[in-house]
Amino acid sequence: MKTRDNSRVKNKNGGLKAKKQRIKAKILKSYYGNPMRDMKLIAITGTTGKVIVAHYIHEILRTTGEQVAVLASDQPFKMGMLHKFLSDAWKAGANYVIVTVPAEDLKENVFYGLPVHIAAMTNFLTARIHDMEPEEYLDSEKTLFDMKPEYVVLNHDDLNYETFSEFKGTKGTITYGQTSADAKILNSKLYSKGTEATLSLKSDIVTVATFVTGETAVSYMAAAAAIAEMLEIPNDKIVEGIANYEPEA
Repeated sequence: MKTRDNSRVKNKNGGLKAKKQRIKAKILKSYYGNPMRDMKLIAITGTTGKVIVAHYIHEILRTTGEQVAVLASDQPFKMGMLHKFLSDAWKAGANYVIVTVPAEDLKENVFYGLPVHIAAMTNFLTARIHDMEPEEYLDSEKTLFDMKPEYVVLNHDDLNYETFSEFKGTKGTITYGQTSADAKILNSKLYSKGTEATLSLKSDIVTVATFVTGETAVSYMAAAAAIAEMLEIPNDKIVEGIANYEPEA
């Protein structure tokens, strides 16, 4: 008696599901009139910090007078919700949309077919992965960078940087961190009600400060500064935007 190859059945079912998601994405894109033709997508992924970084970038872009929409959550969301958000942002006149990208959504092809202007990664902490094996999480993250983003921003301090260093933007790649990074953290100060960091950005020394507390805030500010650098935003606007973000109590 022959036994069923469960792995083959699982792969087949996964392939059918992925195909359905791709078809759904094309239908939604057509239904909403392809709003991404007039906007630039900044996609931020990682196990922690992506929501804070998204809000930093939102505030930084606002200081330059850009019309920006942000969809930031640590929780996965449905493809229909994403496309409706993009449509609503386009109708409101946004030229930039900032979206956090949970690995679960990448696994489910929620972002299929969307043009990515900047793809940024905060970190990869296995302790924060609950529903996936580390290898599965990494494969899902790779999906975002396989979408050929124009620019890629990576955390050089992450323990898995060597794995992520293969991710490249079609127009450019930048790193941030304390060592050997393009956007380099020179020093930092922690306070009871905020955090301060000195960064080296394009050979300029810039001091940024936030109401977010804790050592991780330093890395998140550096990530936002690196993304802003890719967007060619002046340093004074980076400082102002990061300072403007007020975390919810």
